Amino acid sequence: MYIEQLVTSFVASAAFGMLFNTPKKALLQCGFAGMVGWLLYIWLQDMHVLRITATVVASYCVTMISHLFAKRYRTPIIVFSVSGIIPLVPGGTAYDAMRNAVENQYDQAVQLGAEAFMISGAIALGLLLSEVTNQLIRKWRV
Repeated sequence: MYIEQLVTSFVASAAFGMLFNTPKKALLQCGFAGMVGWLLYIWLQDMHVLRITATVVASYCVTMISHLFAKRYRTPIIVFSVSGIIPLVPGGTAYDAMRNAVENQYDQAVQLGAEAFMISGAIALGLLLSEVTNQLIRKWRV
């Protein structure tokens, strides 16, 4: 099961990198960042960690990896972080929320919409925490 998840998340991240006009030399790193983030996410899910907490941890990890790749390959961090975050985006949940709203199942639509919103916020929180961590590391080194 994990192998399929890893391959799919790698391909999804690298393919989004292609859509995002990422330099060809960075596509493997984009795929790797997304794959590691997704692996961490599903591993935490298997340990019965809340989806929102797992998303914060996974997006934090993706962004820290993106910082390392940006420094190593002299490429802007956004190239790696945007592609790496793609597997974590709650597109299916948002779709289900809209579908339920159209079918007049508003209670389910609101619940799913709130969940998608919280997961999106968890991604942003993971990105923010990673930036703060990176800034602290830079200050310590100086």
